Amino acid sequence: MENSTEEYKIQSFDLDTQVLLKTALKDPSSVNLEKVSNIIVDQSMKDQVFSKEAGRICYTIVQAEAKQNNGNFRRNLLNRLQQEFKNREETRKRSVQEWVCYVTFICNIFDYLKVNNMPMVALVHPVYDCLTRLAQPDALMNEAEVDCLVLQLHRIGEQLEKMNSQRMDELFYLLRDGFLLQEGLTSMARLLLLEILEFRAGGWLLSSTAHKYYYSEV
Repeated sequence: MENSTEEYKIQSFDLDTQVLLKTALKDPSSVNLEKVSNIIVDQSMKDQVFSKEAGRICYTIVQAEAKQNNGNFRRNLLNRLQQEFKNREETRKRSVQEWVCYVTFICNIFDYLKVNNMPMVALVHPVYDCLTRLAQPDALMNEAEVDCLVLQLHRIGEQLEKMNSQRMDELFYLLRDGFLLQEGLTSMARLLLLEILEFRAGGWLLSSTAHKYYYSEV
């Protein structure tokens, strides 16, 4: 099942790129890993479905690379993520869709790529910066950004809080204020914010009653 899903995601590329990525998944040292990381990031910025799955593909390449005592792919990937991070405001101005894809991708990399079973420390502040940007008043007016924020917090919120609880508190002050004070939020954005506030208050869990309430509403 895992393989067929990965195959399917790779099949959206042209044939040469598919061959390159399939080789990278099995024998990373035999291909240009900077090119591979750029292909994965470029596609992730365009395609939200791929940006959700790309973490798994990157994880597989990093695992294969570790067997060859190499870290080139991880280094290239982090460099490119850093580059896009610096340009995040320009990206958001140009295309909210691309920006949301970038946040989804960096959160997936945070989720999948571990060092000694711990998330990469280098990604903690950039991920918090992205999520904090999504919690600003102008972003809360955009359902796509609220949806992205809530999805990422469901996925990595608990791990992220363990890495830096103060920043999570600050993020949730913004979400609480947005929910209580901001005018003009859509009813869906308000519902999503209330759900994530309750989710964290419950120790990153929803009671079955709350689950029924929110998901019958959604």
